[in-house]
Formats: sequence, C-alpha cells, structure tokens
Amino acid sequence: MSTVSRASLDQKLAMAKRCSREATLAGTKAAAVATIVSAIPTLASVRMLPWAKANINPTGQALIISTVAGMAYFIAADKKILSLARRHSYEEAPEHLKNTSFQGAGRPHPAFFRP
Repeated sequence: MSTVSRASLDQKLAMAKRCSREATLAGTKAAAVATIVSAIPTLASVRMLPWAKANINPTGQALIISTVAGMAYFIAADKKILSLARRHSYEEAPEHLKNTSFQGAGRPHPAFFRP
C-alpha cells in the first residue's frame, strides 16, 4: 500500500480545476458559435417560409436555438475533458507502457500471403 501525500493531492486538485476551466471555456466558445450558426437559419426561415411562419412561434425558435447551443456546449466540453485526461494519463504512465508501436515477428505478413 502506498501513502498519498498532501502535495500530490493538491497537485491533482489543481490539475482537475485547470482541466475543468479549459473544458468550460471550450464549451462556451462552441455554444456561442452554435447559437449564431443556428439562429440565422431559424430566424430567416420563420421570416421567409410560410410553413415555418405558421408553425414555429417565438418559444419554438428559442427552443431550437438553445437546444443546439446546449448540445454544442456539452459535446465540446466532454471532448476537451477526454483529450486532457488521455494526455495526462499518458504523461503519468510508466515508460514500458508508453511504447505503443507494434513490434511484429519481423516478417511483414504470413507466408501464405506472399506472392
């Protein structure tokens, strides 16, 4: 059993706070872009298309735009968290696990595949 020091716990907490801050920022950027990208066609279609004008009220328009923004936020934040976790787990891995290249038997393929 190994003991966990206070310094290592503080370091892990600081890294977790930094990662969550980066993920929040990435999600906010994605949500802002998605809001603009979804608002333009939604508002334009309500003004120009008779079906949309008759069937999509302002609440529906807001629901469409906010749903797209919410999905973009969570997808971007999740991708950022996963990429940071993957990078940090690779950095802390033992050296013998970092070599991910495949070292085969020396032959490119089995004999029955050779021309």
